[in-house]
Amino acid sequence: VQLQAYGGGLVQAGGSLRLSCTDSGRKRTTSNNAMGWFRQAQGEEREFVAAISRTGDTTVYADSVKGRFTISRDNAKNTLYLQMNNLKPEDTAVYYCATHRTPLPSRDKMSYAYWGQGTQVTVSS
Repeated sequence: VQLQAYGGGLVQAGGSLRLSCTDSGRKRTTSNNAMGWFRQAQGEEREFVAAISRTGDTTVYADSVKGRFTISRDNAKNTLYLQMNNLKPEDTAVYYCATHRTPLPSRDKMSYAYWGQGTQVTVSS
């Protein structure tokens, strides 16, 4: 599994960004398991943002992003997405995608087996 997150950038508060995460490695592992997005602000611990089941029919969100962010996936393209709307300065962080060990989503970062390189999201006020 080789995950790569991209799509980050600088945006004003209230704006939108769409992150993508592609697996360029073994397709079978990623498409068979749940995936998630996490973020890490400078000086802070990595925190859960959103997760989605293998089939995409179950999603889980952190309270801080619920109603603003939408996680989705396209297994045919081996790609995970995170649509971020109404961004706030407190959303500024490096965003990471990860593949879970099972088909079911989880908030627990320790239950994720593979991690991609992050992409920086900066929201200006």
